[in-house]
Amino acid sequence: MTTTTDVLTRKTTTMKMKILSPNLLVEEIEPCLPFWTERLGFERHVEVNEGDRLGFVLLLRDGVQVMYQSRASLVKDLPELAKGAYTPTNVLYLNVEGIDEVERALEGLELEVPRRTTFYGATELGVREPGGTLVIFAEQGETPG
Repeated sequence: MTTTTDVLTRKTTTMKMKILSPNLLVEEIEPCLPFWTERLGFERHVEVNEGDRLGFVLLLRDGVQVMYQSRASLVKDLPELAKGAYTPTNVLYLNVEGIDEVERALEGLELEVPRRTTFYGATELGVREPGGTLVIFAEQGETPG
């Protein structure tokens, strides 16, 4: 069994944390946008529709990222999260270099999001941190095409 001491003393040579982005889960994204875009000057950088509504949006300003995802989009993307009592309200999305090393560091923890490659080319895996927040680690790759 891996202990906290083991993890803290482990030397990492290839794992690099790059960007941590909150992914806020909501019923509807559209009512949230004016707060960020009109009041705070964020720009809509990436949008993914889910039917006739937004399923996902990435907002940017001055190197700061905020993501919103509809619950319907999350359930479609990760249906296993819709099962059982655990329903995340927020997701931390952490871009990394060295996803293999991250996976080794998480050994012994239950993967809420098993390792996968997304349609946008990221290799992802996710765990629930002790407070219950889902943390998805992602190494960006080439977009399949």
